[in-house]
Amino acid sequence: MTSIDLLRPSAPAGDLRVPADRAAELRARSLHWPDWTLTHRQLCDLELLSAGGFAPLRSFLDPRDYAAVCERGRLADGTLWPIPITLDVPDDVLVAAARPGTLALRDPEGELLAVLHITDVWHPDRVEEARSVLGTIDERHPGVEYLLHRTHSAYVAGHLEVLALPEHRDLRDLRHTPAELRATFSERGWNRVVAFQTRNPMHRAHQWLTLLAARSVGAKLLIHPVVGIGRPEDVPAATRARCYRALLPEYPAGSAMLSVLPLAMRMAGPREAAWHAIIRRNYGATHFIVGRDHAGPGNDATGRPFYAPYAAPELLAGHASEFGVEMVPFRRMVYVPDEDGYRPEDEIPPGTATRSISGTELRERLAAGAELPAWFTPPAVAAELSRTYPRLSDRGFTVFFTGLSGAGKSTIAGELCSTLEERFGRYVTLLDGDVVRNQLSSDLGFTVGDRDRNVLRIGYVAAEITRHGGVAVCAPIAPYDRARREVRRMVQIGGGFLLVHVATPLDVCEERDRKGLYARARAGLVREFTGVSDPYEPPEDADLVIDTGLMSAAAAAEAIVERLTAMHYLPAARQGESS
Repeated sequence: MTSIDLLRPSAPAGDLRVPADRAAELRARSLHWPDWTLTHRQLCDLELLSAGGFAPLRSFLDPRDYAAVCERGRLADGTLWPIPITLDVPDDVLVAAARPGTLALRDPEGELLAVLHITDVWHPDRVEEARSVLGTIDERHPGVEYLLHRTHSAYVAGHLEVLALPEHRDLRDLRHTPAELRATFSERGWNRVVAFQTRNPMHRAHQWLTLLAARSVGAKLLIHPVVGIGRPEDVPAATRARCYRALLPEYPAGSAMLSVLPLAMRMAGPREAAWHAIIRRNYGATHFIVGRDHAGPGNDATGRPFYAPYAAPELLAGHASEFGVEMVPFRRMVYVPDEDGYRPEDEIPPGTATRSISGTELRERLAAGAELPAWFTPPAVAAELSRTYPRLSDRGFTVFFTGLSGAGKSTIAGELCSTLEERFGRYVTLLDGDVVRNQLSSDLGFTVGDRDRNVLRIGYVAAEITRHGGVAVCAPIAPYDRARREVRRMVQIGGGFLLVHVATPLDVCEERDRKGLYARARAGLVREFTGVSDPYEPPEDADLVIDTGLMSAAAAAEAIVERLTAMHYLPAARQGESS
């Protein structure tokens, strides 16, 4: 992990939105400019750029600033800035934008949010970016996976003119720009504010931690959770907001407030902690709580944490003049039954009985429908979590098959659907590859891009079915790893996902070919045929591998049921059987 040179803070910048007359002019002219529909991450970045949350930045990074940030965590002029904020687009968008030199940036509904007058275009070394900024090229790191598999080929930079901030239909009363939040602090007479970063629900330990942190520096508390992009397994923002609201009355009157942050996290550990501190400075905080493994993404391929446990607080410690905020160390709190309260772990006398519930245990309790004890979390918070997280056996899931044509995917999928409906009483939607091609993707061909678009359409439908508690069984060829991984990511936001590789050998698939597709492909009559003239990328992340040359479809369906039962998405005791 490259270190960040420490130097000086920068003053916050104001809102970048242009006046109404200029906005009207840009809207009219944008009809003649090529469009780029911003990704979710880019929407988050644009919002914070526009409103001053990313001050001193006033646009996406140009090549000089990008190189300096990657190499040493600073802009080219030496100003501290640890995370690259870049706009990535495909090459075909660059070609379209080359002549006007301007790109219209729109939200997914087509609303014009900003225009970028392009001055710089380059193709970055994303592997080196991952190595420099994230300290690893291990794809288990979500930031690395995003850079290598979900970032477009080119970066663009230039003069940014903002017309409007992205519109949000949720949590409107909790969304504040930096200027609005600083004005609120001023109105309340809050001269010292300690900010608490979180992407998880807060429980009593967090409450006591934040109370202790605020008292220790004589400050008021800003609970400032991320609601942009965290991890796929994170509790949904709406649920977390209900939990925060339920916890807020537990604080002394007038001592705390709640506001949400539309940030797309990179999970970059120490660099991200420095980034979070700068952002909170821009929002008016004077202090910032930094904890053990701040913004860490877990373990690498060897089972070791990506970042040293205390790398983040060590980076920020003693450099308040650099960041513009003072760090308050996060102290792990444990419940002391004899005192019916929480105390910092490092202050507990030896032999004192303590209790705590880990994140893993919390998820297991929710999955089992077990009650959360009042000493751990207020009943109102527990109720909100239970609403969103019923028992695993009551949640939706997707079984996603991949394999060559003729491997047996559709046959196994049919067996599985019948089993899930007859034996377990689940509502199942079968998304068969051929049917989807005819009904949802008849406009697509068989190029790499079109194949991925077809798979992503299937994934979108499956994710919606899963999110609403249903079961989706998908049986496309899905030849490419990138699209399959994106489907997994989409589905796991709302439920379970099981990737089944039907790894029947190519020669067996050809022997079974009743339609003569392989023969026609061998003769050159069918172009872009997977396994013959087009590649198939076997998944390395398959949850189950099946060879129908060795196993019947019925046996394969039973193996899948056993795996779903082990994952607790199906009850161990089947309907009609005694427990």
